[in-house]
Amino acid sequence: MKRIICIISLITCVLCASAKVFVESKIDSIQILIGEQTGLTLSVTTGQGAHVTMPSFKPSEYITPGVEVLECSNADTSKLDNGLVRITRKYTLTSFDENLYYIPPMKVKVDGKEYQSKSLALKVLTVPVDTLHPEKFYPPKGVQDNPFLWSEWEQAFWLSVIFVLVCVLTYYLWTRLKENKPVIAQVRIIKKIPPHQKALKEIERIKDDRMSVSEDQKAYYTLLTDVLRKYIKARFGFNAMEMTSSEIIDRLQQDGDKKMIDELKELFTTADLVKFAKYSTLINENDANLVNAVEFINTTKIENQPTVERVEPQLTETDKRNMRSRWSLKLSIIILSVVCAALLVYVVYQVCLLM
Repeated sequence: MKRIICIISLITCVLCASAKVFVESKIDSIQILIGEQTGLTLSVTTGQGAHVTMPSFKPSEYITPGVEVLECSNADTSKLDNGLVRITRKYTLTSFDENLYYIPPMKVKVDGKEYQSKSLALKVLTVPVDTLHPEKFYPPKGVQDNPFLWSEWEQAFWLSVIFVLVCVLTYYLWTRLKENKPVIAQVRIIKKIPPHQKALKEIERIKDDRMSVSEDQKAYYTLLTDVLRKYIKARFGFNAMEMTSSEIIDRLQQDGDKKMIDELKELFTTADLVKFAKYSTLINENDANLVNAVEFINTTKIENQPTVERVEPQLTETDKRNMRSRWSLKLSIIILSVVCAALLVYVVYQVCLLM
């Protein structure tokens, strides 16, 4: 009975051990063209520690007549569950004859016992060839050493020369523009005091200085008539500073009030007598002439005159030429810069086509 039990146990162990070995083979593509390559993968699943021997082929060795093995990869081992491992090896196959090939089972030894995979098939197809027109077939051509042709590079070369010249000209014009200082034409806004306000302010200053009661009557009437002359020049538009008293009165009488002109005439007559005939006036006479001057200004003044004046600079012909020259230089530099950029892009494009 003991012997029977031992025999059964041994048989069971052997069967379990053999049941743990699985050999599998698969091919990447079962159909290829002549000269193409495909991969055949052989994998063995067995217990850890088992000694596995997989088939090996030399380069260009036939796995079956007509199918060559180009390369054999090293065995790759990966661990699985339940103490099993998988050993994988890949073979690269090719063929140069059209046919349907039978790939026999691949034999593997595990701990000295031989196992084999399933058989495979590989179909090799030829490239379609037009045998009716053999004149269209040409032998393979070698690497061509194209000669240097000046006609191909001539345009790019001369455009490059023009590009350099235009760049030099642009730089020269830019330096000229920096040396040519700009003409600064600033418009000034001047605060303008109306003529009557200016004249009344001067008369008020004469009054504050109490020159009407001083002994120097000549200086008093000189200042008073100068104020009136300046006001008449600004108000009526003729140069009263260069005219005599009678000429001023005659000019004003053309469109003025007779009473106003008579009072102004009396003032100028008194002033001429004081300045040239050493005439002495009374204090009340001086005050009356001062009042007449103020009355004349208030009667003839123009209200709502502008209080500011826009003064635009007067450019000389040299300044105008300089401004035109700067505008011409700026415009030329802009045009030449655009031409430089266009030439550079075109030359680079032509060189890329020739390379």
